[in-house]
Amino acid sequence: MGVAIRAVGEDDREAVIRLLDEAFHDDPVSGWVFPGEEHRRAAHPRLMAAFVDIVLAEGRIDVAEDFTACALWLPTPAADDESEGGSDDGQDESAAELREAVDPDNERVEQIVRLTAEVHPQGRAHEYLWMIAVAPDRQGQGLGTAIMQPVLDRCDREGLPAYLEASSARGRVLYERLGFAFMGRTVDLPDGPHMWPMWREPQGE
Repeated sequence: MGVAIRAVGEDDREAVIRLLDEAFHDDPVSGWVFPGEEHRRAAHPRLMAAFVDIVLAEGRIDVAEDFTACALWLPTPAADDESEGGSDDGQDESAAELREAVDPDNERVEQIVRLTAEVHPQGRAHEYLWMIAVAPDRQGQGLGTAIMQPVLDRCDREGLPAYLEASSARGRVLYERLGFAFMGRTVDLPDGPHMWPMWREPQGE
């Protein structure tokens, strides 16, 4: 489908946060992190804001011109054996800092970061699709595929893999159509839903 897509800047920050908050409010993983509806309404936007700030600083956010869809990408280098230990220490610190900034009394904010980090592939440089959001009233119209396509096309041109964690079975089906494959080990949130780590090799012509 024809969708005008561009990279966002600081001026787009609040609009992207609103889109993520709306799109993920009823997501199974968001519901696990913030199980109370009233608390989720207050705290969930802070988590989305933290994610946006990280990716604005270190990666790329693509958005549809009408702000009906966005994708947050982080370029992820390969970790060598010597750096992995330090990377784990840094991840622990980052998880604790995120919890303190977003919802200090909620250990699940920290837990979700740690659990996903445990399964994140280390051996090869790749593009990490941290989050993708489509406005609830526009889902099922091909926007998810469209918003991902610019980076996936670049991955194919440059021979670069891509990685994500699907937070729903519906999302997993979409990603499989785009060439992602389940890596065989789910992220099992304690007393909560599963996430599906998925890897995509660059596609040939």
